[in-house]
Amino acid sequence: MSSSDAGASSWPEVTEASTGAGAGDRPGTAASAPDGAPPAGSPEPAGAAVAGGARPLARMAQRVVRGDGLALLGTLPFFAYAVIFLGFPTVAVIVDSFKTDDGAWTLGNIRTSFEGLYRTAFITSIEVSLLTAAIGVVFGGLLAQAVLTTKRNTWLRRVVTTASGVFANFGGVPLAFAFIATLGTTGLATRWLKDIGISLSSLGFNLYTFSGVAVVYTYFQVPLMVLAITPALEGLRPQWREAAQGLGASTWAFWRHVGLPVLFPSIAGSFLLLFGSSFAAYATAQALTAGTVSLVPIKIGNLVSGNVIAGSQNVGKALGFEMILVIAIVMVGYTLLTRRASRWLR
Repeated sequence: MSSSDAGASSWPEVTEASTGAGAGDRPGTAASAPDGAPPAGSPEPAGAAVAGGARPLARMAQRVVRGDGLALLGTLPFFAYAVIFLGFPTVAVIVDSFKTDDGAWTLGNIRTSFEGLYRTAFITSIEVSLLTAAIGVVFGGLLAQAVLTTKRNTWLRRVVTTASGVFANFGGVPLAFAFIATLGTTGLATRWLKDIGISLSSLGFNLYTFSGVAVVYTYFQVPLMVLAITPALEGLRPQWREAAQGLGASTWAFWRHVGLPVLFPSIAGSFLLLFGSSFAAYATAQALTAGTVSLVPIKIGNLVSGNVIAGSQNVGKALGFEMILVIAIVMVGYTLLTRRASRWLR
């Protein structure tokens, strides 16, 4: 056989070996794919890739939905508590303030609440709230700024912040007793000052009058202001002060043209918060003065309990309705101012 015949006879064997079913059995050679399936190593169709990528997204969306449902389920006790102990009583107070003792609709309770002693109680409550809120804003703001400027003494900031949280929530009968034992007629500080020739009564101070209530309210107004204004003060960027100083501005010029305008919404919102806190306080003033200072919460307590005039409970509820309106206005203003101030805290 010639060499050409030998080469020709070998071609079918090579072709069969390279294209036969046994090719997939050799190492490094892919087996033939089933009918209708893409060959191994070929790119996946675009539709299959999209469908495969959508499955994790769908599972993630289901987890988010389930998580939101659990979160909403966790808030149900709070909303139930708010509706039962806040919503229902509020509605009952509002409805009864427009009814007589016999159940007939009337505006007489509202008219009565703006006359005589009740009008005086509103004026006194507003005066003491404005005074103590102003004092709290000034001294609380100065204290917060003084603490924040001591950057090295981080322990001082922690101590002041913790103490402010405690003092701001210390009120009621314990606070009244503490001041009676300290600044009362026979209090420790009163007797000590009297021994050195200083008489508080000769100075016009009496713990059981308007001035005494203002002093006691200031005790929790100042730390409340520290807690309310500290985040806003921390939001003042050092770059603003450096830029002002670079332009030749003094400390007073910086606060007048930069610091105070930026802080004004926070300061105004804190003032409203302090006003509402003082306006709604009841237990402290009642335990301190026993009703000698005419305040709206004390009048409401006396009317609802029937200690003054029997059958005037609905007049007390009318006062409560008006008090709710005042607090609602305060909280709406506080929310709007806080939202505006939050722009500088981001």
